[in-house]
Amino acid sequence: MACDLFVSNHIQLQHSGLCYLLVQHHYGILVKEISTEYHILGDGLRADKAFQSFPDPSPNASNSSESLKPRPLAPFIRSRVLEHGTFGVSHTRVPTESRPGHVALIAGLYEDVSSVTTGWKLNPVNFDSVFNRSRHTWSWGSPDILPMFKEGATPGRVDVDMYGHEFEDFSIADATALDVWVFDHVKEFFAEAWRNKTLEQELRKDQNVFFLHLLGVDTAGHSYRPYSKEYLHNIQVVDKGVQEITELIEEFYNDDQTAFIFTADHGMSDWGSHGDGHPDNTRTPLVAWGAGVAKPVASKSGRAGGHEDGFSHDWGFDQIQRNDVAQADVATLMAYLTGLEYPVNSVGELPLDFLAAGPGEKVDALLTNAEEILEMYRVKEAHKMSTELRYKPYHALAESAHSPADRLNSIRALAASGNHTEAVKECKELIQISIDGLRYLQTYDWLFLRTLVTLGYLGWMGYALTTAIDQHILHGTVETSRTTPSIIAFSSILVALFSIFVVQRSSWTYYGYAIFPVIFWEEIWVKRDVIRKGGAILFAHLKTSNDYLLLGVKALASLALLEGLVSRVSLVVHEIC
Repeated sequence: MACDLFVSNHIQLQHSGLCYLLVQHHYGILVKEISTEYHILGDGLRADKAFQSFPDPSPNASNSSESLKPRPLAPFIRSRVLEHGTFGVSHTRVPTESRPGHVALIAGLYEDVSSVTTGWKLNPVNFDSVFNRSRHTWSWGSPDILPMFKEGATPGRVDVDMYGHEFEDFSIADATALDVWVFDHVKEFFAEAWRNKTLEQELRKDQNVFFLHLLGVDTAGHSYRPYSKEYLHNIQVVDKGVQEITELIEEFYNDDQTAFIFTADHGMSDWGSHGDGHPDNTRTPLVAWGAGVAKPVASKSGRAGGHEDGFSHDWGFDQIQRNDVAQADVATLMAYLTGLEYPVNSVGELPLDFLAAGPGEKVDALLTNAEEILEMYRVKEAHKMSTELRYKPYHALAESAHSPADRLNSIRALAASGNHTEAVKECKELIQISIDGLRYLQTYDWLFLRTLVTLGYLGWMGYALTTAIDQHILHGTVETSRTTPSIIAFSSILVALFSIFVVQRSSWTYYGYAIFPVIFWEEIWVKRDVIRKGGAILFAHLKTSNDYLLLGVKALASLALLEGLVSRVSLVVHEIC
């Protein structure tokens, strides 16, 4: 999928020469200066391909020396970087797929891994988003993306205009038709607004959002690879369409109060795929310009900051400061520029380098951001405390000397005294601590679950080994030793585990984790005579202490390997979440 255009509108509230927007929750005040925002999200657009220079990939390009001369494929977007706004690289997380990428960008949260069971199309858990926070959202594009932001949102708040699923054909010769469809429908929509006064009045209200999802680049990348003429030409089409829609929006509002964001949900590997954590998939372009967005910070001599990794060395932007962000940070930027509350579950950090605001305004906005994430931690901690038998709080937020209230008071005192640099530093520290606290709560039961999983695997291995010995070495001659005390003992263990899960209102999967180790180890216990007699035969060759020592080392190595596998799976799941 190619590019998403995001446009929004909000009103200015004048007070003492500044513009304030009150957040409805108890988080604080956001300082605002703009009235309209326009967001462009490039689905499947790699950061390097967006800014590098290539020979003209147009289908009608000649073989002349002029056509073969490398040139930027997106001159309009490039001009925004050089003359009008702020740019950087948005770093995504795995899985680098369209749905989790869009959720991170528009909701500010990293999609729960359970969504993979729905093909990343449905909403296993409804979530808040910038669209849901808007007064109204109009969207155009793919039926795979648009409905998930309408589903679960306030009824009537999000309108979608989609082409049919039959358009999404990765074998089509010209994927640009998908993007042209969207651009044409947006133009028709605004043409209707000029004729329809009721629609025009709705569009001119504050905090409206326009979202355009363009599928062409992603389709071309899958079909022809990202170094193909088809992929590169689609970037040209996107750039031209972005320019036309931008001019259309500016003409319609004509108030110089529009902000623009260009970014992507994921990149594309050289072999035309995405999903993993390869840098080609995780590095996407991010360009913002317009009202409320900082102008380019240019270095008068030498290379500007942000280019230390060398990734952008051939973009021609060395003199312009590059400001990288995490993908979820874009949602907070969108909300700030639109004058909206941050989405409820957003973990994004407001990228201050993108804001054309004074130091005090930046502190106010970032403090609101920090309070939102801290409040999310408090809610989740309260839930965990209500279900956990013996809850152990996250140490960094439980210290009496550095309690959340003390940290917030310290930030406010620093801001009041004019020490904005230190206030921003402490805000960022509080955001990071709160995110770490959320991760602590998310992984609170990991040690317990890892123990159950490890015991389950060991029990399965032991049960398989016992069965093999019984059938192939002892030929089924040994009777099982199941007794009433053993039945009571293992049943009691299972009942105790289930009771804990019931009290803690644990997920149903926890019950599965508990059942298997109990069943397998009970089978091993009742067949302990098989192990004893079979072991005497299998280990008859062990004569010396060195033989037994070597066997023990091999057993420990196998156990360490098993635990490593369990840990690796846990880390992968954690990274995806």
